[in-house]
Amino acid sequence: MAQFKVAVLPGDGIGPDITAEAVKVLGAVAARFGHGFVYTEALIGGAAIDAAGSPLPDETLSVCEASDAVLLGAIGGPKWDTTDPNGIRPEQGLLGIRKALGLYANLRPVRIFDALIDSSTVKPEVIRGVDIMIVRELTGGIYFGERGRVGDMAYDTETYHAFEVERIVRKACELARARGTSNVCSVDKANVLESSRLWREVAHKAVADYPDIELWDLLVDNCAMQLVKNPRQFDVVVMSNMFGDILSDEASMLSGSLGMLASASLGDGPGLYEPSHGSAPKYTGMDVANPTATVLSAALMLRYSFGLEEEAASIETAIERVLADGFRTKDIFEEGRELVGTSRMGDLVAERV
Repeated sequence: MAQFKVAVLPGDGIGPDITAEAVKVLGAVAARFGHGFVYTEALIGGAAIDAAGSPLPDETLSVCEASDAVLLGAIGGPKWDTTDPNGIRPEQGLLGIRKALGLYANLRPVRIFDALIDSSTVKPEVIRGVDIMIVRELTGGIYFGERGRVGDMAYDTETYHAFEVERIVRKACELARARGTSNVCSVDKANVLESSRLWREVAHKAVADYPDIELWDLLVDNCAMQLVKNPRQFDVVVMSNMFGDILSDEASMLSGSLGMLASASLGDGPGLYEPSHGSAPKYTGMDVANPTATVLSAALMLRYSFGLEEEAASIETAIERVLADGFRTKDIFEEGRELVGTSRMGDLVAERV
């Protein structure tokens, strides 16, 4: 029996509710396939600020570094919002853990479940069959560049080194190979930004080592339009930190809800897995949040950190079956379906695993 150590960081808002359901489903995987998962909970975000005065306590980082993977819920909320440039914010915990664990590649799969095709605001004939892997560079760019205020002026600096671009493009090419495709789109703003001109130059040098991969360039504003106009043209899409943050949220709405979008952050240390949505504090403890994105993130953990493809697929198939059987949480509910809460949705997926 394989044993895996998982750090669980519930975080804020609905984070504890949705991580509990992912752990529940992992328990079903353990029972079916004979694995063991050992969980250690730790604080991050606003909860950590309240308890320890830091959004990423040293103890939390130690727990993560000693684990095989990290499962995170969500962070943030109005309680901790501040415009003070020297203030402590929950988001600093997320940026900090990505940097500390060397998690430079964020994977956000955007897949349209057949049962939810009518939940999207985009026409069914446009999104049917969409299966996109967005690869976002995670530890460089404007979020980590020099910033500050001088009088009534503020600035944030976009900075990229060639090695940061090269490794994320190589990761995108490797993922394309694993998905059985040669289609990799690189998104930039090379007509305006010098950092994007470096990005495009390095991307084309890196892909030279992958003769089976066809790399094509797309300006970020055009990509935003094409994701809605013709999303099936995309397979693997690689982009900078800020562009990836924005466009992956746009792409998530093809599926009808952020509650369906999982993510994996990979790099030099243990992988970190989290839903792409926020903490939705107004729904805390109300048993209405959709745990599907977090459960799908647990499936990504099985696939990318533990190499358990069959087990990951069992979760994804179980979710397909639950949706096909007509069960819906509040965010994806439609007439004629059965409305269920957070815990019941977790039960349904676990039962089908």
